[in-house]
Amino acid sequence: MSTTNVTDYLAGLADPLREIGEKLRSVVDETLPEATGAMWHGHPVWGLGEKPGSNPVCLVKAYPSYVTFGLWRGQEIVDPSGRLVAGARQMASVRLHAVEEIDPTLFADWLRQANKLETR
Repeated sequence: MSTTNVTDYLAGLADPLREIGEKLRSVVDETLPEATGAMWHGHPVWGLGEKPGSNPVCLVKAYPSYVTFGLWRGQEIVDPSGRLVAGARQMASVRLHAVEEIDPTLFADWLRQANKLETR
């Protein structure tokens, strides 16, 4: 899928992936209104810099059967739920197969922690 903006990317997903992506977008937008969402390396990334990819905080990336919600410095985040899985470098993410797997309170806490890591 080749799109130039987050809205088109999410609209191009089949349900339930689209529903998951839209819910994640709303959690990110509500929690980090200062973050800018843009397409970067083929998927939506929210960052605190003026250019996509500068000071990235989180990403949403769809696969055929799930959506990944990733945090650039996720391994530094306190996650009492144990849901974040460590990835490359300092990243951590969670795979989502249904919108019901999104806990807005938990995800907002992760985002606030990630934001603090990028702004300190």
